[in-house]
Amino acid sequence: MKKHNGAKKTELNELPRIGDRVTFIYVEHAKINRQDSAITVLDSKGIVRIPASMVGVLLLGPGTDVSHRAIELIGDTGTSMVWGGERGVRHYAHGRALAHSSRLLERQANLVSNTRSRLSVARKMYQMRFPNEDVTDLTMQQLRGREGARVREVYRKQSKLHDVEWTKREYNPDDFESGTPINQALSAAHVSLYGLAYSIIVALGMSAGLGFVHTGHDLSFVYDIADLYKADLTIPIAFEIAGDSLPDEDIGRKTRLRVRDAFVDGKIMKKIVKDLQYLMDIEADEEMFIDVINLWDDKEELVKHGVNYEEVPQ
Repeated sequence: MKKHNGAKKTELNELPRIGDRVTFIYVEHAKINRQDSAITVLDSKGIVRIPASMVGVLLLGPGTDVSHRAIELIGDTGTSMVWGGERGVRHYAHGRALAHSSRLLERQANLVSNTRSRLSVARKMYQMRFPNEDVTDLTMQQLRGREGARVREVYRKQSKLHDVEWTKREYNPDDFESGTPINQALSAAHVSLYGLAYSIIVALGMSAGLGFVHTGHDLSFVYDIADLYKADLTIPIAFEIAGDSLPDEDIGRKTRLRVRDAFVDGKIMKKIVKDLQYLMDIEADEEMFIDVINLWDDKEELVKHGVNYEEVPQ
């Protein structure tokens, strides 16, 4: 009799729907291993067993070691893995997407490839910033102008609230220290938000480069999504840190830690996922684990894979 070690590979139709999964689990300063069909997390407080099929995205923070057996199980259960900084404030690398289906990616590509649908999504992004106004008839030029005025007003209010002198957003990406304290804090806060947005985008199988407002950069879509939350999240934090910091303090580190703490409760992660579904016109409860593979055909659109087409009549 053949002996099996651990649990058998989970079939796709046995996997829980995304809505039934724990959305994100963050692990740092721990060792991750495998015990049967569960992953084990060992840290200074002890060991925890987590059913791998219930994990949607596993975020690996600093000081995390993962065994090959754990990776094998995580891959079999369709769990996404992202290596990043503390609480997602950086994105270093990622494994497979959470969804087996490429539907979200194809949806994103279709929407961004058509001028009319791309404009529609861009307007939805701007509409989210102006919830009490109707911007459906505004051009992109008008929308950019309205957004610029809105952000300037946010800067003005935060400057007054935290007693921080503000002139303009000015920074050198290659020389962080050359910026003013508030510009350093803003840069550190925004980069942290980019890391989290990037992690969620790739975990859902979408492209970080296919942006609707931003374009031409491998992080265009990351910038699109992050811009939705700066006014309510990173800008207030940056001004708070700049107002409370002493001249010799490391503002960059202090800001990153403060943004990290704002991510801890997971609310912003859930909101980003929900907003992505809204922007792509995807229902929240739609099944994402679709194990259907086809071959593209220019006449019939999709044909079956696994067929020897050499013998098919032309």
